[in-house]
Amino acid sequence: MRSDRDRGAHRAPFGRAARHRRRAGGPRDRGSAAVEFAAALPAVALLLLAGLAALVVATAQVRCADAAGLAARAAARGEPDAAASETAPAGATISVQRDGDLVRVTVRYRFGPLGLELQERAVAQFEPEEGLS
Repeated sequence: MRSDRDRGAHRAPFGRAARHRRRAGGPRDRGSAAVEFAAALPAVALLLLAGLAALVVATAQVRCADAAGLAARAAARGEPDAAASETAPAGATISVQRDGDLVRVTVRYRFGPLGLELQERAVAQFEPEEGLS
């Protein structure tokens, strides 16, 4: 059988003494979570901005590649490259060169905020006109 003294010792970790021990640093630790959050917030914001910039650059690169392909196919058929101009990012330059039976298209775009120059190329072969057999 247990005595009252044993029961009291058993309950002590859950009593007032245990609650006092759980507050490790006492009043000095108050507000430390807010300070840590304030210190980490600029780093998190910088990572989010870097991720957003990478997404915007990747989107512009894909649009340049699409525009180069459209312009090469249009030039190979002898059509205007209006669709390529609409697909390319605003401010992109599209240059078309004819080399024998090939059409070479280069789309260049300067991404202003980061100073990056994106460039995509596409090549297509001239297609014979229909009805001339």
